Amino acid sequence: MNQKIIGVDIGGTKCAISLGAITENELTLIDKHVFNTGESIYVDRIIGEIILSISELLRRNALTEKQIDAIGISCGGPLNVKEGLILSPPNLIGWDNIAIVNILQNRFNVPVKLQNDANACTLAEWRFGAARGYENAVFLTFGTGLGAGLILNGKLYSGSNDMAGEVGHIRLAEHGPVGYGKMGSFEGFCSGGGIAQLAKSKVYEKFQVGQPVAFCPNAHDLEHLDARIVADAAREGDELAREIYRLSGESLGKGLAIIIDILNPQVIVIGGIFTRCQDLLWPAASAILSRECLPSSLAECQVVAAKLGDNVGDYAALAVAINDQAVCA
Repeated sequence: MNQKIIGVDIGGTKCAISLGAITENELTLIDKHVFNTGESIYVDRIIGEIILSISELLRRNALTEKQIDAIGISCGGPLNVKEGLILSPPNLIGWDNIAIVNILQNRFNVPVKLQNDANACTLAEWRFGAARGYENAVFLTFGTGLGAGLILNGKLYSGSNDMAGEVGHIRLAEHGPVGYGKMGSFEGFCSGGGIAQLAKSKVYEKFQVGQPVAFCPNAHDLEHLDARIVADAAREGDELAREIYRLSGESLGKGLAIIIDILNPQVIVIGGIFTRCQDLLWPAASAILSRECLPSSLAECQVVAAKLGDNVGDYAALAVAINDQAVCA
């Protein structure tokens, strides 16, 4: 097998268009073009830019449209994967019932396939990354938010209406950071936004009793606190920062225990913040897992960091192009 494929990663702030080659089971990223989406409400302009970017990638790599085997699209949900529609994602204002699959299919006359970004990243890690070779795998995003993709019995599982894997909505505690519209949710505790909320709450508690916080010297700095600032402070030995990551790690352990007990996967791959902060999160998460999980299920499951790193979005869209389960116009 020697295929040339296009990946389209549609995001709220930028779009990345990739050209890749599949040889046997190896994917090579050949070239890439990125452009800022600007105001997402200008849907026609952005789609036009996507089409121009694909054409430009082909031109500068001396390829014709007939040499492209498939196009894969990765986009934040909600989507209707079977119909190839983008259905009003919160980070793409104005993208309401956009028939993106038909648009690109009609323009380039090749199979076009669509998946939500969590599922697309799951396919990428399963085909080319840390979940390669496993029949039952889970991928967790752990980025701005928390979502999951599921590979069950060697197939991507999307659910009845493409909503499978929304583990961020699980409530882990009655009180806590808000994520996915729910206080104390898995996403609330285990996401960039959630860690920032947790940090602001803990720092404010210190301020109220007159205690200084080295990584947030005054109330004005509260607004700018994020997961990276807290991680840097934790690695420098700040006890409050370490406590914040310990609390997030404990919640990660609780959420993982639920996933492992229900799905009995062989591997859980975690991306985003976990890849950079595994040392801060894993000790607490591992302790909770040992306490909460069925021992036989835990013994069968590895929890590992994602391998594809900063290129995961490119690999994700390309992986959709070669996924037999994704929609194909």
